[in-house]
Amino acid sequence: MNIFQRQSLVWGGIGAIAFTFIANSVKADTQVQDHYKNVIHKIPSNVEVCYDRQVSGDKTGDTIMGAILGGAIGNNVTKNMPDGGTAGAIIGGLLGNMNSSASGGTRTVCQTETRYTEQSKTMYSHSTISFVYNGKQYSLKFKK
Repeated sequence: MNIFQRQSLVWGGIGAIAFTFIANSVKADTQVQDHYKNVIHKIPSNVEVCYDRQVSGDKTGDTIMGAILGGAIGNNVTKNMPDGGTAGAIIGGLLGNMNSSASGGTRTVCQTETRYTEQSKTMYSHSTISFVYNGKQYSLKFKK
């Protein structure tokens, strides 16, 4: 046992003797009250949440892809003609737009979210002892 443990033991013993002396000398006015507190415990759970989202039906991606492919084909087919790639890009963009399957409306989108269920528990917090000693009111807080 080191010096700090011995000192704690000595002071704890002195405190217990003083407490016993005071409590025994003022029994009629002594009150001990336990105090409790509510503690909320959160329990996580994963749930899938779905909602409807508006989609625009944007055909821009298909138009650009058609223009790129049309331009590449136009450059290869009309090697000797000026602006063959430009004509191919315009025609490819028109075809890409016309053949696009993009459509507007609503689409259901789902994702996993963490939700918490709260569980309330009442737990012991501390106790207080109140007493009168030599005409003066005292109150001490302690844990059992």
